[in-house]
Amino acid sequence: MSILNDLAATIEARKGADPKSSWTAQLLAKGPEKCAEKFGEEAIEAIIEAIKGDRDNLTSEAADVLYHLLVMLASRDVSLDDVLAELSLRQGTSGVTERASRSQR
Repeated sequence: MSILNDLAATIEARKGADPKSSWTAQLLAKGPEKCAEKFGEEAIEAIIEAIKGDRDNLTSEAADVLYHLLVMLASRDVSLDDVLAELSLRQGTSGVTERASRSQR
């Protein structure tokens, strides 16, 4: 099992936890909108570090982005497996072709 699968499982397990016991439980208790807001904040911080060219800080912010993405997905009952299945469907398809097919959905 990958670290992302482990992290997703931990986040899922924290869904019903006491918000006083975990940061993840606190975020989830605040609802999907707050989870999405935190994901956006972390994504912006990663963008800033990418522009600055700070490899170490970008690595740290990228880890925050992945964590907050998984929390946001969990807040809407979208699993990592759901996302991985979507990626699997796209595998071997040109990005240009895949983007064109999304506009037709």
